[in-house]
Amino acid sequence: MGQLDEIYQKYSERVFKYLMTLCRNSDLAEELTQETFYKAIQSIHRYNGSSKMSVWLCQIAKHTYYQYVDKQKKQPKMQEDPLVHSSEQLLITQENKVELYRQIHDLKEPYKEILLLRLLGGLSFQEIGDVLGKNENWARVNFYRAKLKLKESYLI
Repeated sequence: MGQLDEIYQKYSERVFKYLMTLCRNSDLAEELTQETFYKAIQSIHRYNGSSKMSVWLCQIAKHTYYQYVDKQKKQPKMQEDPLVHSSEQLLITQENKVELYRQIHDLKEPYKEILLLRLLGGLSFQEIGDVLGKNENWARVNFYRAKLKLKESYLI
């Protein structure tokens, strides 16, 4: 165990600095340094001396970092909606949605249909043009005009 302590004392700072260049986060670099040495202890029997110990440890650190990045990409991000913090704010948000849909309902065609296809249907302008027998540019222009009409009705 003394030899492992020596290795840690000699190379931990170098591995930490290497990880800092990869992640630029000291807490994460420290955690990954610990993980690196844990993995090195588990696979010390594979170290054959063909490269420097520091190079071998930095290779383990690099792979540990890439595993961390891959793991972060796979985890879904749970983002809290900043507008919804209380039931009161939720109610206000819901009332605003109802008012918005009421104003959309009061629009004349084709503005009403274009807004609904875009906002609720999630259709692209090309798809909206296809549905309504027009081209993509026509859908874009009329979507813009519909937004202007909504702004006008909101200001009145």
